[in-house]
Amino acid sequence: MTENSPRILPTGDQYELTHGGFRAVITQVAAALRELSFEGTALTPGYPAEATPPWGAGIVLAPWPNRVEDGVWTHDGVTQQLDITEVARNNAIHGLLRYSPYRLVERDASSVTLAATIFPQHGYRFTVETTVTYALGDDGLSVTHTATNHADAAAPFALGTHPFFCIGGVPTEELELTLHASTRFDVDARLNPLAEVPVDGDFDLRSGRLVGELHLDTAFGGVTTVDGAVAVLRAPDGRELRVLQDENHGYVQVFTTREFPSPDGPPENKDFRLAVAIEPMTAPPNAFNSGLGLRWIEPGETWTAGWGVQYSS
Repeated sequence: MTENSPRILPTGDQYELTHGGFRAVITQVAAALRELSFEGTALTPGYPAEATPPWGAGIVLAPWPNRVEDGVWTHDGVTQQLDITEVARNNAIHGLLRYSPYRLVERDASSVTLAATIFPQHGYRFTVETTVTYALGDDGLSVTHTATNHADAAAPFALGTHPFFCIGGVPTEELELTLHASTRFDVDARLNPLAEVPVDGDFDLRSGRLVGELHLDTAFGGVTTVDGAVAVLRAPDGRELRVLQDENHGYVQVFTTREFPSPDGPPENKDFRLAVAIEPMTAPPNAFNSGLGLRWIEPGETWTAGWGVQYSS
């Protein structure tokens, strides 16, 4: 790199969107939602442009969200072996595009459409073209995904996203999370599902729980929506952030970490804070084996799914 060469950021180009009081920043790599805010109030914890997404913050997960146990699944009687990308637990995690640069398709002041192709590779012998469109509107953000199968056989496909949310000025511990889900997936020590069971105790969020009380890395099913929202984060002063899912998103993951890097912390990110991810998913963990929520896209077919975020102050 010469002295006058532009710096290449870890997440590539940054696409800033604005509409009304809303502002979003989308990254080229993994088409991630890096920032979302309203009139200066942060709605995502965000991270610096010079950093990689902590805990996969905001990235698109395709052609599967979450995990495939041991990276192994069977297609037409033949065992398929995906690359192991969660080495400590010996799983394939978060799909095949999390480090891929997306191509810019279309952009204006309030929206951007990005595209990335999944090419045949270890354990996934299909060519699938994907797009994601982020669009800001009067009440928040809408996100639309498409997947088009360019292979000569039906391609298994599921997707998810990994956004973290907050309401600026309120400690995340003090936010109340309501989740409209009646089941959860019990998991083993490697976080692979054992059974889908009714929610109970600490896993029943239908009446609201303080985020500070939660320790979750949990997939939920039995999803319903209230006015389109599967989940609501509510501040003590009444402000609300609502996560919307369409009918193709039958599942949602909730993940809490007390090790999300503070934007004001040192470069080595030893200054941490609580963060909560609410992750829309079209299928639960290990869907390539269970078949739950898995979509088989026919050759030449395009499948569409969407989710969004609304905010009221």
